[in-house]
Amino acid sequence: MILAGDVGGTKTLLGLYNFAPKRPVAVDVKSFTTAQFDSLPAIVSAFLKGRGSAPRIDAACFGVAGPVVEQVAQLTNIPWKSSADELMRKFNMPRVRLLNDLEAMAHAVPVLERDELHTLQRGQRRPGGNAALIASGTGLGESVLHNISGKFRPMATEGGHTDFAARNEREIGLVQMLLRESSRVDLEQVVSGPGIVALYRFTHEAGACSAVGAHAELDQAPATISRSAMEGWCPRCVEALEMYAAAYGAAAGNLALRSLATAGVYIGGGIAPKILPVLDKGGFVAAFSDKGPMSALLQSMPIQVILNPQAALLGAAVYANEMI
Repeated sequence: MILAGDVGGTKTLLGLYNFAPKRPVAVDVKSFTTAQFDSLPAIVSAFLKGRGSAPRIDAACFGVAGPVVEQVAQLTNIPWKSSADELMRKFNMPRVRLLNDLEAMAHAVPVLERDELHTLQRGQRRPGGNAALIASGTGLGESVLHNISGKFRPMATEGGHTDFAARNEREIGLVQMLLRESSRVDLEQVVSGPGIVALYRFTHEAGACSAVGAHAELDQAPATISRSAMEGWCPRCVEALEMYAAAYGAAAGNLALRSLATAGVYIGGGIAPKILPVLDKGGFVAAFSDKGPMSALLQSMPIQVILNPQAALLGAAVYANEMI
């Protein structure tokens, strides 16, 4: 049996899967609030104890929201480390691998079904090319899927922490606001759930609107602001979400250029599926391809939103499936 995990700063998903030749089959999946535990082993213990009898685990893989160096992971937004060796010893598992969460999600890309994807730009997929994955949620992650001998080999990055590049006067104003609050502005400060809140504050000039009002707490605000924008309740919320979509598209285009993603660009994370009407309006795709002499190249690249909310967990299971 396979144990897979998607360990985020807010939520952790753990799942047991049965081995299958291509795509492992989920047997049991449960969600945990990450901050309620002091370590990954503690979450795994809670999951396994909840099942009563502990199953024999042949391989385990965990995608974690942070850099993984020599199989030790330091989560970005949670103050604890995880190590593959510790998990192997504690749970008597013969094979354990830690991956960056976007690297794990990227392993799901080749096994996704058509109904798990939403097309933003049809393009012309080149099977021999690389692919790219960018995902905005609580934070922002990126992965490059190198095509090696016809098979994708995902690469971990910490691209969400690269510098945010303003493209027009309105975005320059946003950067100036954010620089009054911190020493630098990284991509994740704009293209993420907290980034939607920052854009809301910018378009509302640090005030509030009746559409969002008292619901502007950080954990609730992105969804409330997005709903206000999509329902047309407040024009300044509309601008905030459109700025988010454009910044997201520009970042995806930058990643596509760096990776030469002629086999396709995939948009993951929890936000994109919830704001498809905004992404379909075209601002995302226009910003994606607005790259001067490279515009025609980018217009030829397929862009698809991943609809499966457990894609990162599935990707970890796919990796563990290949370990057996």
